[in-house]
Amino acid sequence: MEIINLGKADGLPPVDWAAVVEKLGAGSTPRPDAANSRTTWLSTVNEDGSPHVTAVGALWVDGAFWFQTGADTRKGRNVARDPRCSVAVSIRDADVVIEGDAARVTEPGALAHIAKAWADNGWPAEPDESGPGITAPFNAPSQGSPPWNVYRIEPCSATVVLATEPGGLTRFRF
Repeated sequence: MEIINLGKADGLPPVDWAAVVEKLGAGSTPRPDAANSRTTWLSTVNEDGSPHVTAVGALWVDGAFWFQTGADTRKGRNVARDPRCSVAVSIRDADVVIEGDAARVTEPGALAHIAKAWADNGWPAEPDESGPGITAPFNAPSQGSPPWNVYRIEPCSATVVLATEPGGLTRFRF
């Protein structure tokens, strides 16, 4: 991992990546009592090269962000054509942007693993018995009918802005 301290000129120390990963894994929010404070934003590339940004119910599991979507959604069409994307989320004391490629997950064990993670977080997802996706009793109407495709974004890089003392702005390349 390459660590680039973007706050060095201001006398800031580099951000501790291990602490960020711990907070991502714990589902950390900016404040424990904040309503809807853990919105995760996915940015994909539209066909004309412009960005498409949308909120997603992504989870950080096993060192990557996972999200699901219908094949006919804009984000589904975008990542099928161009897998480059980024995920932005606020955690306790920091803002995080992860960049990487979205890879469709079809392996049954991996689908079962992430479906259980979603279920453990309150969304009763399960692997779809008819094919390589997941299903649940409900989802955002814009996702279309199940089954939904699952994608994993393993970080190529991350930028973290630490909002508390001592502060920090660091880019990580993996």
